[in-house]
Amino acid sequence: MATTLQPPPTVATPRGLHRIKPHESSAASTGIWIGLSAITMTFAAFTSAMVVRQGSANDWRHFSFPIILYFNTGALVASSVTLQIGRRRFAAVSQYMGDAASAIRALYGTVVLGCVFVFGQYAAWLQLRSEGLYLASAPSSSFFYVFTVLHALHVIGGLLGLVYVTSKLHRGVLRMNTLSAASQYWHFMALLWIYLLLLLRMKI
Repeated sequence: MATTLQPPPTVATPRGLHRIKPHESSAASTGIWIGLSAITMTFAAFTSAMVVRQGSANDWRHFSFPIILYFNTGALVASSVTLQIGRRRFAAVSQYMGDAASAIRALYGTVVLGCVFVFGQYAAWLQLRSEGLYLASAPSSSFFYVFTVLHALHVIGGLLGLVYVTSKLHRGVLRMNTLSAASQYWHFMALLWIYLLLLLRMKI
């Protein structure tokens, strides 16, 4: 008597996860570390130049430190926290144990807070301009603008990367290593800004 074979049971895949791949090559991580090393050397060179310039002449001008920079710092640190939350939620999603929408919301929160930081930096520049302090006003203001503008440009680059990562998560094609590389860059930007904030607070 013939036996009818039943097809194997299928496991339903959560919506939006049909193409998510948790792992990939280490190229993204390697590229990020190379980039972060270059950024570190750049800011280290500017730090050394500022210390030397301050001690080489008597024209170093101290000015009022923009209070909004502390608020901006809080926004950037908060964005780093939301990104870490999104990363953990995505790790759960890739194991079919979480909701992709919650990871997306966390990434959106990171982007919004990052934008708040950039606009806050712009407000600080406007405040200095209203006080008559421009790039060429004094050596101290020159270094202030160079440090903050250069860092803001790197943050904007990180925001573009986060938008790209979020779009890939929307399409269900985000890899864990890609998100990890973006997270490393963003966390580094937060740590770098804390260093710059302390440096400028002491020197300005």
